Amino acid sequence: MNQPVKRSLDEVLERSQLPALPGSAVKLLVLSQDPTKGPKDFAKPIEADVGLMGQVLRFVNSSYFGFSREISSVEQAISLVGIRPIKNFALWSAVFSIIPNPKIGGFDLKSLWMDSLRRAVFARAIGRALRLSNAEELFSAALLQDMAIPVLLEALPDVYAKLVTRRKVEKVRLSTLEREVLGWDHAEAAASLCRTWHLPNDFAKLIERHPSVDELLDSGIEELDCACVAVAALLPSCSDNEWTEQHDFFHGVSRISVAHHVDFPELFMSIDRDFGEFAPLLGLPLPKKSLADWFREAAKLVRQ
Repeated sequence: MNQPVKRSLDEVLERSQLPALPGSAVKLLVLSQDPTKGPKDFAKPIEADVGLMGQVLRFVNSSYFGFSREISSVEQAISLVGIRPIKNFALWSAVFSIIPNPKIGGFDLKSLWMDSLRRAVFARAIGRALRLSNAEELFSAALLQDMAIPVLLEALPDVYAKLVTRRKVEKVRLSTLEREVLGWDHAEAAASLCRTWHLPNDFAKLIERHPSVDELLDSGIEELDCACVAVAALLPSCSDNEWTEQHDFFHGVSRISVAHHVDFPELFMSIDRDFGEFAPLLGLPLPKKSLADWFREAAKLVRQ
């Protein structure tokens, strides 16, 4: 990317005046860089933020984890669930709370978060199936990969609203239209936000490269984690009646799972179940059409 375009993106993000991440989330991210820190250290910034503490305890006591007794201590929660899931939960809770909700055209922030959650659950599931060590990071990266869209809608209301409309009408990837008109895309904008917040660069890269699915797949095992996030972005939107990237999705997922047997019907049903567990934590409804339904329709088309 040349320097003028970089400056243009920076100017847009500066104009957006997005708030800083809450201090509790920043402290957790700093702690996560120190391997000597344990549950007691991570519990302190969470307990200092009453709202976050309540969210974390609700998270670990949800039916997703299925503990037989109530967990009432943050330190105990971290010991049982692990530092990484709690840290990532705190991160996306923080981002979720500060992203704007522009009332422009037909944009629906709730639909964007529904899409993001489903992609996050998928990215983690396929990452676990491939035995990737950073499957939890794939969850957070896929969840936050589109977080710049509402920011850009608010900063560039006229230009960006037209791009969102064109995506639906022309059935073209939003990132393709963004690069055509702006010279950069929402993935680069989201990665820039991550770096502004001093998130790890490896995490920013997972987000930044999600539109480059073919390039990532061609890179093989070295970019496998980025490829999982990129393929997740090809899942159907909760607000669309047509899965325009269905062929690209199945082509991509077959390439990243070529050395592992993946039972797709079971995988999609498990993602639907996990979505149902996580959605209430974010105040989100269930999609009208499940991934299992989409898969059954896709299988019918293949047989015809």
